[in-house]
Amino acid sequence: MGTVGNSTEGVAGERRQLINVAYRLLGSAAEAEDAVQDAYARWYGLPRSRQEEILSPGAWLTKVTGRICLDLLGSARARRERYVGAWLPEPLPDRTEWDHAGGSDPADQIVLDESVVMAFLVVLESMTPAERVAFVLHDVFRYPFAEIADVLGRTPAACKQLAASARRRAGVARAPVAATGRTDVVRDVKEAWETKDIAALVGLLDPAAVMTADGGGAVGTVLRPVEGGECIAQYMVAIADRAPGLELLERSVNGVPGLVARRAGVVTTVASFDVSDGRVTRIWVVRNPEKLRPWTRKG
Repeated sequence: MGTVGNSTEGVAGERRQLINVAYRLLGSAAEAEDAVQDAYARWYGLPRSRQEEILSPGAWLTKVTGRICLDLLGSARARRERYVGAWLPEPLPDRTEWDHAGGSDPADQIVLDESVVMAFLVVLESMTPAERVAFVLHDVFRYPFAEIADVLGRTPAACKQLAASARRRAGVARAPVAATGRTDVVRDVKEAWETKDIAALVGLLDPAAVMTADGGGAVGTVLRPVEGGECIAQYMVAIADRAPGLELLERSVNGVPGLVARRAGVVTTVASFDVSDGRVTRIWVVRNPEKLRPWTRKG
C-alpha cells in the first residue's frame, strides 16, 4: 500500500493518494479530508519509537484511513435515512476549468477518472460498507487482498468474495466515460433548456430517463426522482421559468461533460449526465450548498 520512509516529507507525500482513496470510499471531498486528517493525527500521535518500527508508513496510513472510512460508511447509512430528499455524492470541478488556488482544496487533489464519474459513485452507494472498501481498494487501486484484509479485519478469501459481490452490483457502471457524442448531447440539453424548448428536451432525453436531485433540505428541489423524459423536460422548463437570470455553463463534472448553473455569479446547481445511444438516461442534480463549496471560486 505504500513504501515511503518515515521522514516527515515522505509521510506527508502520501496525502494525495489517501484523499483519492477516501473520496471514492465516501463520495465526499470534505469527509475524505476529515478522514485523512484523522489518520495523520493518529500517526503523529504515535511515539517516535513506534513510528520507527513501521516499515511502510504509507501502508499504515492507508490501512487507518480505510478503517476510518469503513466506520464512517456504517454511520452514514443511519444519517442518510434522516437526510431530506435524495443523497448524492459531492460533485467535483476540473481545476483546469475552475479558478482553484494552489491546490489547497482537497478536491484539487483528486484524480478525475472513470472511478469518480457520478454514475459509478452512485453505484458504489448501493454496496455494503465492506463491499465498497474491498472493491475500491482492489479494483480501483489494485491493493492485494492480503492488505485489504488488514483494513476489514477479515480473511483475504472473504475480502475477495466481498469484491466479487460488489463487482456484480457495479455491472456496466464502468463503461468508458468518453462516450461518443456526450459533449454534443450535453450542449444540446443546455441550449434547449435555455430556450425552454420542451420538444427539443424530450428528444434529447431517453423516454425512461430519471432525474435525481439533492438539496439536502437547505434549498428547494424535488424530493423524489423525476421519471420519464417528458416529465423531466417539463420540470426543467418550469425551473427555468422560476429562475430568471440563471446562467448555464458547460463544465466538466467529475471528469465528464456537465452543466453548472449560476445566479448573480454564485453557483447554485451542478448537473451530471449519463448518456447512452445519443440520449440522456440519467441526470444527477446537486443543489446542496454544503456540497458545492469546491465550486464557489470563479469559473
